[in-house]
Amino acid sequence: MRTHYCGELDRPQVGETIGVCGWINRRRDHGGVIFVDLRDHRGILQVVFDPDDAEMFARAETLRNEFVLRVEGKLRVRPEGTFNPEMATGEVELLAHELEILNPSETPPFQLDDEDVHEDNRLRYRYIDLRRPEMQRRLRLRARVSQYLRGWLEAHDFLDIETPMLTRATPEGARDYLVPSRTHPGEFFALPQSPQLFKQLLMMSGMDRYYQIVRCFRDEDLRADRQPEFTQLDIETSFLDEDGITGLMEDMMRGLFAEVLGADVDDPFPRMRYAEAMERYGSDKPDLRIPLELVSVSDLLADVEFKVFAGPAQDPAGRVAALRVPGGNALTRKEIDDYTDFVGRYGARGLAYVKCNDVAAGRDGLQSPILKFLPDAAIAGIVERTGAESGDLIFFGADKARIVNESLGALRVRLGEDRGLLEPGWRFLWVVDFPMFEFDERENRWTALHHPFTAPATDDPQALAADPGGMLSRAYDMVLNGTELGGGSVRIHSMEMQQRAFEILGIGAEEAEEKFGFLLNALRYGCPPHGGIAFGLDRLVMLMADARSIRDVMAFPKTQTASCLLTQAPAPVNERQLRELSIRLRKAQGDAPA
Repeated sequence: MRTHYCGELDRPQVGETIGVCGWINRRRDHGGVIFVDLRDHRGILQVVFDPDDAEMFARAETLRNEFVLRVEGKLRVRPEGTFNPEMATGEVELLAHELEILNPSETPPFQLDDEDVHEDNRLRYRYIDLRRPEMQRRLRLRARVSQYLRGWLEAHDFLDIETPMLTRATPEGARDYLVPSRTHPGEFFALPQSPQLFKQLLMMSGMDRYYQIVRCFRDEDLRADRQPEFTQLDIETSFLDEDGITGLMEDMMRGLFAEVLGADVDDPFPRMRYAEAMERYGSDKPDLRIPLELVSVSDLLADVEFKVFAGPAQDPAGRVAALRVPGGNALTRKEIDDYTDFVGRYGARGLAYVKCNDVAAGRDGLQSPILKFLPDAAIAGIVERTGAESGDLIFFGADKARIVNESLGALRVRLGEDRGLLEPGWRFLWVVDFPMFEFDERENRWTALHHPFTAPATDDPQALAADPGGMLSRAYDMVLNGTELGGGSVRIHSMEMQQRAFEILGIGAEEAEEKFGFLLNALRYGCPPHGGIAFGLDRLVMLMADARSIRDVMAFPKTQTASCLLTQAPAPVNERQLRELSIRLRKAQGDAPA
Protein backbone atom coordinates (compact mmCIF):
# COMPACT_ATOMS: atom_id res chain seq x y z
CA MET A 1 0.00 0.00 0.00
CA ARG A 2 2.99 2.33 0.43
CA THR A 3 6.48 2.76 -0.94
CA HIS A 4 7.88 4.84 1.93
CA TYR A 5 7.15 5.99 5.46
CA CYS A 6 6.17 9.64 5.89
CA GLY A 7 9.06 10.58 8.15
CA GLU A 8 11.87 9.14 5.99
CA LEU A 9 11.42 11.28 2.85
CA ASP A 10 13.85 14.05 1.91
CA ARG A 11 15.61 15.60 -1.10
CA PRO A 12 17.11 12.31 -2.41
CA GLN A 13 13.56 11.10 -3.28
CA VAL A 14 12.52 14.34 -5.04
CA GLY A 15 10.95 13.56 -8.43
CA GLU A 16 9.94 10.02 -7.50
CA THR A 17 6.38 8.73 -7.38
CA ILE A 18 5.71 8.03 -3.72
CA GLY A 19 2.94 6.13 -1.91
CA VAL A 20 2.36 6.85 1.78
CA CYS A 21 -0.25 5.89 4.40
CA GLY A 22 -1.12 7.43 7.71
CA TRP A 23 -3.35 9.63 9.84
CA ILE A 24 -4.16 13.28 9.26
CA ASN A 25 -2.32 15.21 11.90
CA ARG A 26 -3.56 18.57 10.65
CA ARG A 27 -5.52 19.93 7.65
CA ARG A 28 -5.22 23.48 6.31
CA ASP A 29 -7.07 25.19 3.46
CA HIS A 30 -5.01 28.07 2.00
CA GLY A 31 -6.74 29.93 -0.76
CA GLY A 32 -8.00 26.98 -2.70
CA VAL A 33 -4.99 24.71 -2.01
CA ILE A 34 -5.44 22.08 0.70
CA PHE A 35 -2.46 21.05 2.83
CA VAL A 36 -2.52 17.92 4.96
CA ASP A 37 0.17 16.91 7.48
CA LEU A 38 0.13 13.13 7.16
CA ARG A 39 1.52 11.22 10.14
CA ASP A 40 2.80 7.70 10.60
CA HIS A 41 5.09 6.19 13.24
CA ARG A 42 8.19 7.53 11.46
CA GLY A 43 7.14 11.17 11.27
CA ILE A 44 5.06 13.74 9.37
CA LEU A 45 4.94 14.67 5.67
CA GLN A 46 3.16 17.63 4.11
CA VAL A 47 0.76 16.58 1.32
CA VAL A 48 -0.62 19.12 -1.18
CA PHE A 49 -3.96 18.75 -2.94
CA ASP A 50 -4.23 20.98 -6.01
CA PRO A 51 -7.68 22.13 -7.29
CA ASP A 52 -6.68 21.16 -10.86
CA ASP A 53 -7.92 17.64 -10.08
CA ALA A 54 -11.52 18.56 -9.25
CA GLU A 55 -12.69 15.09 -8.19
CA MET A 56 -9.78 14.42 -5.85
CA PHE A 57 -9.90 17.98 -4.53
CA ALA A 58 -13.58 17.57 -3.64
CA ARG A 59 -12.73 14.46 -1.60
CA ALA A 60 -9.84 16.31 0.02
CA GLU A 61 -12.29 18.98 1.20
CA THR A 62 -14.04 16.31 3.31
CA LEU A 63 -10.86 15.36 5.17
CA ARG A 64 -10.59 15.95 8.91
CA ASN A 65 -8.06 15.21 11.65
CA GLU A 66 -7.35 11.51 12.27
CA PHE A 67 -8.80 10.30 8.96
CA VAL A 68 -6.72 7.37 7.69
CA LEU A 69 -5.43 7.90 4.13
CA ARG A 70 -3.41 6.39 1.37
CA VAL A 71 -1.89 9.04 -0.88
CA GLU A 72 0.20 8.70 -4.01
CA GLY A 73 2.00 11.54 -5.74
CA LYS A 74 5.25 13.18 -6.80
CA LEU A 75 7.70 14.36 -4.16
CA ARG A 76 8.95 17.89 -4.76
CA VAL A 77 10.95 20.57 -3.00
CA ARG A 78 8.84 23.08 -1.13
CA PRO A 79 8.76 26.61 -2.55
CA GLU A 80 11.54 28.90 -1.34
CA GLY A 81 10.68 30.49 2.03
CA THR A 82 8.28 27.73 3.10
CA PHE A 83 10.84 25.30 4.56
CA ASN A 84 9.95 24.04 8.05
CA PRO A 85 13.17 23.41 10.04
CA GLU A 86 11.18 21.80 12.88
CA MET A 87 10.20 18.87 10.66
CA ALA A 88 12.62 16.20 9.44
CA THR A 89 10.76 16.36 6.09
CA GLY A 90 10.47 20.15 6.21
CA GLU A 91 12.13 20.78 2.82
CA VAL A 92 9.88 18.54 0.73
CA GLU A 93 6.19 17.92 0.13
CA LEU A 94 4.08 15.39 -1.75
CA LEU A 95 1.92 16.71 -4.61
CA ALA A 96 -0.98 14.25 -4.55
CA HIS A 97 -2.46 12.74 -7.68
CA GLU A 98 -4.27 9.85 -5.98
CA LEU A 99 -6.23 9.86 -2.70
CA GLU A 100 -7.87 6.93 -0.95
CA ILE A 101 -9.76 7.46 2.30
CA LEU A 102 -9.13 4.19 4.11
CA ASN A 103 -11.22 5.17 7.11
CA PRO A 104 -12.84 8.38 8.35
CA SER A 105 -12.71 9.46 11.98
CA GLU A 106 -15.16 11.12 14.29
CA THR A 107 -13.89 14.22 16.05
CA PRO A 108 -11.32 12.87 18.55
CA PRO A 109 -11.92 13.52 22.26
CA PHE A 110 -8.70 15.56 22.41
CA GLN A 111 -6.11 16.94 20.06
CA LEU A 112 -2.82 15.09 19.94
CA ASP A 113 -0.81 18.28 20.45
CA ASP A 114 -2.81 19.31 23.56
CA GLU A 115 -0.47 18.96 26.54
CA ASP A 116 -3.17 19.61 29.16
CA VAL A 117 -5.38 16.56 28.58
CA HIS A 118 -6.45 14.97 31.87
CA GLU A 119 -4.77 11.61 32.40
CA ASP A 120 -8.10 9.82 32.85
CA ASN A 121 -9.11 10.95 29.36
CA ARG A 122 -5.77 9.81 27.97
CA LEU A 123 -6.21 6.38 29.53
CA ARG A 124 -9.84 6.05 28.48
CA TYR A 125 -8.87 6.70 24.85
CA ARG A 126 -5.42 5.17 25.09
CA TYR A 127 -5.40 4.09 21.43
CA ILE A 128 -5.57 7.77 20.49
CA ASP A 129 -3.11 8.87 23.17
CA LEU A 130 -0.59 6.33 21.87
CA ARG A 131 -0.65 8.04 18.45
CA ARG A 132 1.13 11.03 19.95
CA PRO A 133 4.78 11.22 18.82
CA GLU A 134 6.00 11.40 22.42
CA MET A 135 4.24 8.17 23.35
CA GLN A 136 5.48 6.52 20.16
CA ARG A 137 9.05 7.52 21.05
CA ARG A 138 8.71 6.16 24.58
CA LEU A 139 7.40 2.78 23.48
CA ARG A 140 10.11 2.50 20.81
CA LEU A 141 12.67 3.34 23.50
CA ARG A 142 11.20 0.61 25.70
CA ALA A 143 11.48 -1.89 22.86
CA ARG A 144 15.13 -0.92 22.24
CA VAL A 145 15.93 -1.28 25.94
CA SER A 146 14.38 -4.76 26.08
CA GLN A 147 16.12 -5.78 22.87
CA TYR A 148 19.53 -4.65 24.15
CA LEU A 149 19.11 -6.33 27.53
CA ARG A 150 18.10 -9.63 25.96
CA GLY A 151 21.05 -9.54 23.58
CA TRP A 152 23.54 -8.66 26.31
CA LEU A 153 22.34 -11.34 28.69
CA GLU A 154 22.28 -14.05 26.04
CA ALA A 155 25.80 -13.06 24.95
CA HIS A 156 26.86 -13.64 28.58
CA ASP A 157 25.39 -17.15 28.76
CA PHE A 158 22.11 -16.28 30.47
CA LEU A 159 19.18 -18.52 29.52
CA ASP A 160 15.67 -17.11 29.03
CA ILE A 161 13.35 -19.42 31.00
CA GLU A 162 9.65 -18.84 31.66
CA THR A 163 8.20 -19.41 35.13
CA PRO A 164 4.54 -20.06 36.07
CA MET A 165 1.92 -17.32 36.23
CA LEU A 166 -0.39 -19.52 38.31
CA THR A 167 1.36 -20.43 41.54
CA ARG A 168 0.63 -20.56 45.28
CA ALA A 169 0.31 -17.62 47.62
CA THR A 170 3.48 -16.95 49.63
CA PRO A 171 4.14 -14.06 52.07
CA GLU A 172 6.46 -11.76 50.10
CA GLY A 173 5.46 -8.34 51.43
CA ALA A 174 2.40 -7.32 49.39
CA ARG A 175 -1.08 -8.76 48.95
CA ASP A 176 -1.44 -11.41 46.28
CA TYR A 177 -3.86 -11.34 43.38
CA LEU A 178 -5.80 -14.58 43.79
CA VAL A 179 -7.25 -16.75 41.00
CA PRO A 180 -9.98 -19.25 41.99
CA SER A 181 -9.55 -22.81 40.74
CA ARG A 182 -12.55 -24.41 39.01
CA THR A 183 -11.09 -27.90 39.23
CA HIS A 184 -10.18 -27.56 42.92
CA PRO A 185 -13.27 -25.92 44.49
CA GLY A 186 -12.49 -23.51 47.30
CA GLU A 187 -8.79 -23.33 46.46
CA PHE A 188 -6.86 -20.53 44.78
CA PHE A 189 -3.82 -19.87 42.69
CA ALA A 190 -1.89 -16.62 43.20
CA LEU A 191 -0.37 -14.48 40.50
CA PRO A 192 3.38 -14.13 41.15
CA GLN A 193 4.68 -11.06 42.96
CA SER A 194 8.02 -12.10 41.44
CA PRO A 195 9.58 -15.36 40.21
CA GLN A 196 11.83 -15.40 43.29
CA LEU A 197 11.40 -18.99 44.41
CA PHE A 198 11.26 -20.41 40.89
CA LYS A 199 14.50 -18.75 39.84
CA GLN A 200 16.20 -20.13 42.95
CA LEU A 201 14.88 -23.57 42.04
CA LEU A 202 16.34 -23.13 38.56
CA MET A 203 19.76 -22.58 40.12
CA MET A 204 19.24 -25.76 42.14
CA SER A 205 18.41 -27.42 38.82
CA GLY A 206 21.85 -26.57 37.43
CA MET A 207 20.75 -23.87 34.95
CA ASP A 208 23.66 -21.66 36.10
CA ARG A 209 22.44 -18.33 34.63
CA TYR A 210 18.79 -17.39 34.15
CA TYR A 211 16.94 -14.30 33.04
CA GLN A 212 13.38 -13.39 32.18
CA ILE A 213 11.51 -10.22 31.23
CA VAL A 214 8.40 -11.07 33.16
CA ARG A 215 5.10 -9.64 34.36
CA CYS A 216 4.65 -9.46 38.13
CA PHE A 217 1.54 -8.68 40.18
CA ARG A 218 1.13 -6.95 43.54
CA ASP A 219 -2.12 -5.83 45.09
CA GLU A 220 -0.79 -2.74 46.86
CA ASP A 221 -1.50 0.97 47.10
CA LEU A 222 -0.24 2.70 43.98
CA ARG A 223 1.88 5.76 43.24
CA ALA A 224 3.77 7.20 40.27
CA ASP A 225 6.30 4.36 40.08
CA ARG A 226 3.96 1.48 41.03
CA GLN A 227 1.37 -0.50 39.09
CA PRO A 228 -0.62 -3.61 40.04
CA GLU A 229 1.02 -5.38 37.10
CA PHE A 230 4.51 -4.40 36.11
CA THR A 231 7.48 -5.72 34.15
CA GLN A 232 10.63 -6.97 35.79
CA LEU A 233 14.01 -7.97 34.38
CA ASP A 234 14.68 -10.98 36.58
CA ILE A 235 18.19 -12.41 36.86
CA GLU A 236 19.80 -15.24 38.84
CA THR A 237 23.28 -16.78 38.80
CA SER A 238 25.13 -19.66 40.43
CA PHE A 239 28.63 -19.58 41.97
CA LEU A 240 28.94 -15.77 41.93
CA ASP A 241 29.31 -13.59 45.01
CA GLU A 242 28.17 -9.98 45.46
CA ASP A 243 31.11 -8.51 43.58
CA GLY A 244 30.64 -10.88 40.67
CA ILE A 245 26.93 -10.16 40.30
CA THR A 246 27.13 -6.40 40.75
CA GLY A 247 30.12 -6.20 38.38
CA LEU A 248 28.16 -7.97 35.66
CA MET A 249 25.14 -5.73 36.14
CA GLU A 250 27.29 -2.58 36.00
CA ASP A 251 28.71 -3.69 32.66
CA MET A 252 25.20 -4.31 31.37
CA MET A 253 23.93 -0.88 32.42
CA ARG A 254 26.98 0.94 31.06
CA GLY A 255 26.47 -0.79 27.71
CA LEU A 256 22.74 -0.05 27.70
CA PHE A 257 23.13 3.68 28.34
CA ALA A 258 25.95 3.97 25.80
CA GLU A 259 24.04 2.07 23.09
CA VAL A 260 20.55 3.51 23.56
CA LEU A 261 21.23 7.04 24.87
CA GLY A 262 24.84 7.61 23.85
CA ALA A 263 25.58 8.39 27.51
CA ASP A 264 28.73 7.65 29.50
CA VAL A 265 28.19 6.61 33.13
CA ASP A 266 30.49 5.91 36.07
CA ASP A 267 33.00 3.08 35.88
CA PRO A 268 32.82 1.62 38.46
CA PHE A 269 29.56 2.64 40.13
CA PRO A 270 30.19 4.11 43.59
CA ARG A 271 29.15 2.05 46.61
CA MET A 272 27.64 3.28 49.85
CA ARG A 273 26.74 1.41 52.99
CA TYR A 274 23.07 1.55 54.00
CA ALA A 275 23.95 3.19 57.34
CA GLU A 276 25.89 5.95 55.57
CA ALA A 277 23.08 6.57 53.09
CA MET A 278 20.58 7.01 55.91
CA GLU A 279 22.98 9.21 57.90
CA ARG A 280 23.84 11.55 55.03
CA TYR A 281 20.67 11.51 52.92
CA GLY A 282 17.87 10.06 55.07
CA SER A 283 17.15 7.57 52.28
CA ASP A 284 18.38 4.20 51.06
CA LYS A 285 18.02 5.48 47.48
CA PRO A 286 19.71 8.89 47.59
CA ASP A 287 19.72 11.18 44.59
CA LEU A 288 23.40 12.09 44.27
CA ARG A 289 22.62 14.91 41.84
CA ILE A 290 21.47 17.05 44.78
CA PRO A 291 24.40 18.61 46.69
CA LEU A 292 22.59 18.74 50.03
CA GLU A 293 23.28 16.46 52.99
CA LEU A 294 21.83 15.79 56.41
CA VAL A 295 24.21 16.37 59.32
CA SER A 296 23.65 14.77 62.73
CA VAL A 297 23.82 17.25 65.62
CA SER A 298 22.35 15.11 68.42
CA ASP A 299 25.53 15.25 70.47
CA LEU A 300 25.54 19.07 70.37
CA LEU A 301 21.97 19.28 71.67
CA ALA A 302 21.66 16.42 74.15
CA ASP A 303 22.12 18.68 77.19
CA VAL A 304 20.19 21.79 76.13
CA GLU A 305 17.05 22.80 78.02
CA PHE A 306 15.01 22.84 74.81
CA LYS A 307 13.21 19.47 75.16
CA VAL A 308 12.10 19.44 71.50
CA PHE A 309 15.77 18.84 70.69
CA ALA A 310 17.08 17.30 73.93
CA GLY A 311 14.46 14.52 74.04
CA PRO A 312 15.27 12.97 70.63
CA ALA A 313 18.99 13.67 71.14
CA GLN A 314 19.00 11.57 74.31
CA ASP A 315 16.75 8.82 72.89
CA PRO A 316 18.76 5.87 71.48
CA ALA A 317 16.10 5.57 68.77
CA GLY A 318 15.97 9.33 68.18
CA ARG A 319 17.87 11.73 66.00
CA VAL A 320 18.40 15.46 65.60
CA ALA A 321 19.68 16.38 62.14
CA ALA A 322 20.34 19.62 60.29
CA LEU A 323 19.99 20.37 56.59
CA ARG A 324 21.86 23.38 55.23
CA VAL A 325 20.24 25.19 52.30
CA PRO A 326 22.73 27.39 50.41
CA GLY A 327 21.18 30.80 49.80
CA GLY A 328 18.16 29.73 51.84
CA ASN A 329 17.88 33.12 53.57
CA ALA A 330 15.86 34.18 50.54
CA LEU A 331 13.05 31.79 51.51
CA THR A 332 9.91 33.66 52.57
CA ARG A 333 7.92 32.80 55.67
CA LYS A 334 5.19 31.33 53.46
CA GLU A 335 7.71 29.09 51.72
CA ILE A 336 9.03 27.91 55.09
CA ASP A 337 5.46 27.23 56.23
CA ASP A 338 4.83 25.26 53.05
CA TYR A 339 7.93 23.14 53.71
CA THR A 340 6.71 22.63 57.29
CA ASP A 341 3.42 21.28 55.92
CA PHE A 342 5.38 19.11 53.49
CA VAL A 343 7.45 17.34 56.16
CA GLY A 344 4.26 16.89 58.18
CA ARG A 345 3.17 14.33 55.59
CA TYR A 346 6.06 12.17 56.78
CA GLY A 347 5.15 12.40 60.46
CA ALA A 348 7.31 15.41 61.42
CA ARG A 349 5.67 17.58 64.10
CA GLY A 350 7.40 20.75 62.93
CA LEU A 351 10.36 22.20 61.06
CA ALA A 352 12.72 24.40 63.04
CA TYR A 353 15.07 26.72 61.14
CA VAL A 354 17.88 29.22 61.56
CA LYS A 355 18.58 32.00 59.04
CA CYS A 356 22.26 32.86 58.74
CA ASN A 357 22.48 36.57 58.04
CA ASP A 358 26.12 37.00 59.13
CA VAL A 359 27.80 33.90 60.56
CA ALA A 360 30.90 35.89 61.56
CA ALA A 361 28.77 37.79 64.08
CA GLY A 362 27.85 34.61 65.97
CA ARG A 363 24.45 34.53 67.66
CA ASP A 364 23.80 38.17 66.70
CA GLY A 365 24.10 37.31 63.01
CA LEU A 366 21.49 34.56 63.16
CA GLN A 367 17.72 34.75 63.11
CA SER A 368 15.33 32.11 64.48
CA PRO A 369 12.59 31.60 67.09
CA ILE A 370 14.63 28.74 68.63
CA LEU A 371 17.90 30.62 69.25
CA LYS A 372 16.81 31.77 72.72
CA PHE A 373 16.65 28.11 73.81
CA LEU A 374 20.18 27.21 72.64
CA PRO A 375 23.54 28.02 74.29
CA ASP A 376 26.30 29.70 72.31
CA ALA A 377 28.41 26.54 72.18
CA ALA A 378 25.61 24.54 70.56
CA ILE A 379 24.91 27.29 68.02
CA ALA A 380 28.58 27.62 67.11
CA GLY A 381 28.89 23.84 66.79
CA ILE A 382 25.89 23.62 64.45
CA VAL A 383 27.19 26.40 62.19
CA GLU A 384 30.64 24.82 62.03
CA ARG A 385 29.42 21.27 61.44
CA THR A 386 26.95 22.20 58.71
CA GLY A 387 29.44 24.52 57.01
CA ALA A 388 26.80 27.26 56.96
CA GLU A 389 27.74 30.57 55.38
CA SER A 390 26.14 34.00 55.41
CA GLY A 391 22.97 33.90 53.32
CA ASP A 392 22.24 30.23 54.10
CA LEU A 393 19.38 28.68 56.04
CA ILE A 394 19.50 25.60 58.27
CA PHE A 395 16.48 23.34 58.72
CA PHE A 396 16.24 20.92 61.67
CA GLY A 397 14.45 17.64 62.26
CA ALA A 398 14.11 16.17 65.76
CA ASP A 399 12.16 12.97 66.42
CA LYS A 400 12.51 9.22 66.08
CA ALA A 401 15.31 8.53 63.62
CA ARG A 402 12.88 7.00 61.10
CA ILE A 403 10.70 10.13 61.04
CA VAL A 404 13.69 12.49 60.82
CA ASN A 405 15.23 10.48 57.98
CA GLU A 406 12.01 10.21 56.00
CA SER A 407 10.97 13.84 56.44
CA LEU A 408 14.35 15.55 55.94
CA GLY A 409 15.27 13.07 53.20
CA ALA A 410 12.12 14.02 51.30
CA LEU A 411 12.68 17.73 52.06
CA ARG A 412 16.19 17.46 50.64
CA VAL A 413 14.79 16.21 47.31
CA ARG A 414 12.02 18.82 47.30
CA LEU A 415 14.50 21.64 47.93
CA GLY A 416 16.79 20.31 45.21
CA GLU A 417 13.95 20.46 42.71
CA ASP A 418 12.47 23.77 43.87
CA ARG A 419 15.80 25.60 43.99
CA GLY A 420 17.24 24.22 40.75
CA LEU A 421 20.03 22.30 42.47
CA LEU A 422 19.73 19.12 40.41
CA GLU A 423 23.03 18.50 38.66
CA PRO A 424 22.78 17.06 35.13
CA GLY A 425 23.75 13.52 34.27
CA TRP A 426 23.20 9.92 35.34
CA ARG A 427 24.28 9.16 38.91
CA PHE A 428 24.34 5.43 39.59
CA LEU A 429 24.98 4.03 43.06
CA TRP A 430 25.14 0.66 44.77
CA VAL A 431 23.71 0.67 48.29
CA VAL A 432 25.10 -2.29 50.26
CA ASP A 433 25.33 -3.72 53.78
CA PHE A 434 21.62 -3.54 54.53
CA PRO A 435 20.37 -4.78 57.90
CA MET A 436 19.09 -8.33 57.65
CA PHE A 437 15.94 -7.57 59.66
CA GLU A 438 14.01 -4.61 61.02
CA PHE A 439 11.69 -4.68 64.01
CA ASP A 440 8.01 -3.90 63.45
CA GLU A 441 6.86 -2.27 66.69
CA ARG A 442 3.18 -2.41 65.72
CA GLU A 443 3.26 -6.18 65.18
CA ASN A 444 6.03 -6.76 67.74
CA ARG A 445 8.10 -8.97 65.45
CA TRP A 446 11.06 -9.01 63.11
CA THR A 447 10.50 -8.53 59.39
CA ALA A 448 12.90 -9.08 56.49
CA LEU A 449 14.23 -5.83 55.06
CA HIS A 450 14.42 -7.45 51.61
CA HIS A 451 12.84 -10.92 51.63
CA PRO A 452 13.15 -14.11 53.71
CA PHE A 453 15.59 -15.75 51.28
CA THR A 454 18.35 -13.14 51.50
CA ALA A 455 21.59 -14.51 52.95
CA PRO A 456 23.02 -12.98 56.13
CA ALA A 457 26.62 -11.81 56.35
CA THR A 458 27.52 -14.97 58.27
CA ASP A 459 27.65 -18.70 57.57
CA ASP A 460 26.75 -19.51 61.17
CA PRO A 461 23.01 -19.98 61.89
CA GLN A 462 23.70 -19.57 65.61
CA ALA A 463 25.25 -16.13 65.04
CA LEU A 464 22.17 -15.08 63.08
CA ALA A 465 19.84 -16.18 65.88
CA ALA A 466 21.99 -14.52 68.55
CA ASP A 467 21.81 -11.00 67.09
CA PRO A 468 19.13 -10.60 64.41
CA GLY A 469 18.94 -6.83 64.94
CA GLY A 470 22.66 -6.32 64.41
CA MET A 471 23.09 -8.74 61.51
CA LEU A 472 23.83 -7.33 58.07
CA SER A 473 22.66 -9.03 54.90
CA ARG A 474 24.34 -9.79 51.59
CA ALA A 475 21.86 -7.57 49.75
CA TYR A 476 22.53 -4.77 47.26
CA ASP A 477 20.33 -2.18 45.54
CA MET A 478 21.12 -0.32 42.33
CA VAL A 479 19.99 3.30 42.54
CA LEU A 480 19.81 5.82 39.69
CA ASN A 481 19.07 9.52 40.28
CA GLY A 482 17.15 8.82 43.47
CA THR A 483 15.14 5.86 42.14
CA GLU A 484 15.72 2.25 43.07
CA LEU A 485 16.26 0.49 39.75
CA GLY A 486 16.76 -2.96 41.15
CA GLY A 487 17.35 -4.96 44.26
CA GLY A 488 19.08 -8.26 44.77
CA SER A 489 21.13 -10.40 47.07
CA VAL A 490 23.11 -13.54 47.53
CA ARG A 491 20.53 -16.12 48.64
CA ILE A 492 20.45 -18.56 51.51
CA HIS A 493 21.59 -21.93 50.17
CA SER A 494 21.62 -23.88 53.44
CA MET A 495 18.42 -25.49 54.73
CA GLU A 496 19.49 -24.94 58.34
CA MET A 497 20.11 -21.23 57.72
CA GLN A 498 16.80 -20.87 55.89
CA GLN A 499 14.91 -22.52 58.74
CA ARG A 500 16.64 -20.24 61.25
CA ALA A 501 15.70 -17.14 59.20
CA PHE A 502 12.06 -18.33 59.12
CA GLU A 503 12.10 -18.80 62.90
CA ILE A 504 13.33 -15.23 63.47
CA LEU A 505 10.53 -13.99 61.20
CA GLY A 506 7.96 -15.87 63.26
CA ILE A 507 7.37 -18.53 60.59
CA GLY A 508 7.17 -21.79 62.50
CA ALA A 509 8.11 -25.21 61.18
CA GLU A 510 4.52 -26.10 60.28
CA GLU A 511 3.88 -22.85 58.40
CA ALA A 512 7.25 -23.04 56.68
CA GLU A 513 6.50 -26.57 55.51
CA GLU A 514 3.03 -25.56 54.31
CA LYS A 515 4.14 -22.47 52.37
CA PHE A 516 7.75 -23.21 51.47
CA GLY A 517 8.04 -26.98 51.75
CA PHE A 518 9.04 -27.35 48.10
CA LEU A 519 11.93 -24.90 48.62
CA LEU A 520 13.10 -26.53 51.84
CA ASN A 521 13.01 -29.95 50.17
CA ALA A 522 15.07 -28.66 47.27
CA LEU A 523 17.70 -27.30 49.67
CA ARG A 524 18.30 -30.89 50.83
CA TYR A 525 19.56 -32.02 47.44
CA GLY A 526 22.74 -30.10 46.70
CA CYS A 527 21.92 -26.42 46.39
CA PRO A 528 24.72 -24.28 44.89
CA PRO A 529 25.60 -20.83 46.26
CA HIS A 530 23.57 -18.44 44.15
CA GLY A 531 22.29 -14.90 43.95
CA GLY A 532 20.65 -12.46 41.62
CA ILE A 533 18.79 -9.22 41.13
CA ALA A 534 15.54 -7.92 39.70
CA PHE A 535 15.23 -4.60 37.86
CA GLY A 536 12.01 -2.66 37.41
CA LEU A 537 11.96 -2.34 33.62
CA ASP A 538 9.18 0.26 33.74
CA ARG A 539 11.15 2.43 36.15
CA LEU A 540 14.31 2.11 34.08
CA VAL A 541 12.56 3.21 30.89
CA MET A 542 10.73 5.99 32.77
CA LEU A 543 14.07 7.49 33.79
CA MET A 544 15.67 7.04 30.38
CA ALA A 545 12.64 8.67 28.70
CA ASP A 546 12.50 11.51 31.27
CA ALA A 547 8.84 10.64 31.86
CA ARG A 548 6.79 11.60 34.89
CA SER A 549 5.55 8.14 35.87
CA ILE A 550 5.79 4.54 34.74
CA ARG A 551 2.28 4.91 33.28
CA ASP A 552 3.86 7.08 30.59
CA VAL A 553 6.06 4.22 29.36
CA MET A 554 3.46 1.43 29.51
CA ALA A 555 1.09 0.82 26.63
CA PHE A 556 -2.01 0.07 28.70
CA PRO A 557 -1.48 0.98 32.38
CA LYS A 558 -3.97 1.04 35.22
CA THR A 559 -5.06 4.12 37.14
CA GLN A 560 -3.98 4.82 40.72
CA THR A 561 -7.09 2.93 41.85
CA ALA A 562 -5.94 -0.14 39.87
CA SER A 563 -8.65 0.11 37.23
CA CYS A 564 -8.48 0.13 33.43
CA LEU A 565 -10.54 3.00 32.02
CA LEU A 566 -10.14 1.67 28.49
CA THR A 567 -11.75 -1.74 29.09
CA GLN A 568 -13.68 -0.77 32.26
CA ALA A 569 -11.93 -3.49 34.25
CA PRO A 570 -12.38 -4.80 36.88
CA ALA A 571 -16.02 -5.63 36.17
CA PRO A 572 -18.70 -7.89 37.65
CA VAL A 573 -19.12 -11.43 36.33
CA ASN A 574 -22.36 -13.34 36.07
CA GLU A 575 -23.58 -15.79 38.69
CA ARG A 576 -23.03 -18.79 36.43
CA GLN A 577 -19.30 -18.08 36.27
CA LEU A 578 -19.18 -17.63 40.03
CA ARG A 579 -20.97 -20.95 40.59
CA GLU A 580 -18.48 -22.71 38.32
CA LEU A 581 -15.73 -21.37 40.57
CA SER A 582 -17.59 -22.36 43.75
CA ILE A 583 -17.79 -18.69 44.82
CA ARG A 584 -20.82 -17.26 46.57
CA LEU A 585 -21.28 -13.58 47.30
CA ARG A 586 -22.69 -12.96 50.75
CA LYS A 587 -25.35 -10.26 50.96
CA ALA A 588 -24.99 -7.54 53.57
CA GLN A 589 -28.00 -5.64 54.91
CA GLY A 590 -29.75 -4.23 51.89
CA ASP A 591 -28.85 -5.37 48.40
CA ALA A 592 -25.08 -4.74 48.21
CA PRO A 593 -22.86 -7.84 48.17
CA ALA A 594 -20.59 -8.22 51.20
